[in-house]
Parts: sequence; structure tokens; C-alpha cells
Amino acid sequence: MKKPQNTVKLTEQSKLAINGIGPVDLGMTVAEASTAAGVQLVSLGSKPSAVCSEYKPASGLNGVRFMVTKGKIARIDIDSKAIATVSGAKIGDTESRTKSLYSGQLQVSRLPNSTKGKYLTFVPKTERDKNLRLMFETDGQTVRRIRVGKLPEVGFIEGCLDVRPD
Repeated sequence: MKKPQNTVKLTEQSKLAINGIGPVDLGMTVAEASTAAGVQLVSLGSKPSAVCSEYKPASGLNGVRFMVTKGKIARIDIDSKAIATVSGAKIGDTESRTKSLYSGQLQVSRLPNSTKGKYLTFVPKTERDKNLRLMFETDGQTVRRIRVGKLPEVGFIEGCLDVRPD
């Protein structure tokens, strides 16, 4: 389903939701996302892979990466302190603030290869979003990264390095 032409641009004011960021939705192609964002998404690699590639906005917005698998956006990674979720959580927040914003809705798990780090994972209860996750990566006290995406890609620790061709 194509979105109508949209003048909203992808900016630091865009909110991260369970299904995308601002005007860009999970499941869009790079071309659809570029049109929706109002800015071209460019590959981080010299030659995009058909299996998995990462993209970023060509200008205007730093700290946002899009993982594309099978031609569609499967995951969005946030490294910018300026971008917040629709609930107001952002990088730099304490674990306790993040937990309070999602009151009892976060699953806590240990970050692999870390003695203190954790994942705080929001698992939606709706049928429509059951295969999506919003993950906050912490150092045991503070949120360091945020990502949202489809299963299984959202859980890949090494991003595209974890993707196996079919």
C-alpha cells in the first residue's frame, strides 16, 4: 500500500514509533522511504547487497540508519540524542525513566558480552504489530542506542553481519 505524496520531511522532530520513524514506515522500499522522508536515502556501503544493506539520509539528519533486507526497510537504528520515541524516551535517558514511560511493558534481558548492559524491549500486544519490537540498549544505567524493527532483524546484534542469505 503506497502512501500519498507527503510534504513532511524526516527531521530530528520526527518521532520513533513501533512501525517506523516520522513519515518512514517499516516495510517501505528505499525509493518509497526517500519520497516520504523528502530526502534521498543513500547506502552506507559502496555497493548495496540484495541480501542486506544499510542506508542513511543523504543530508540533514545524522544518527539514523535503515537496515534493508529483501528490498524493504526491516529495522531502524537511532544513535541521535535528539530523536525521541512517541512516548518521549531517548538516548541519554536513565533505565528507570525509560521503564516509567513504558510502565511495566518492557522485557529486560542481558546485553550479550556485557556484565552490566541490558536490552529493554517493548513487545506490542496488538495482532498487527506482534512481529515488531522497540529495543533500548543500555550500559546498565543509561540508554545508549535505540532500534525498532521486524523480527528477526531487530534482534541482530551485528546488524547486516547477522543476516544469512536464503
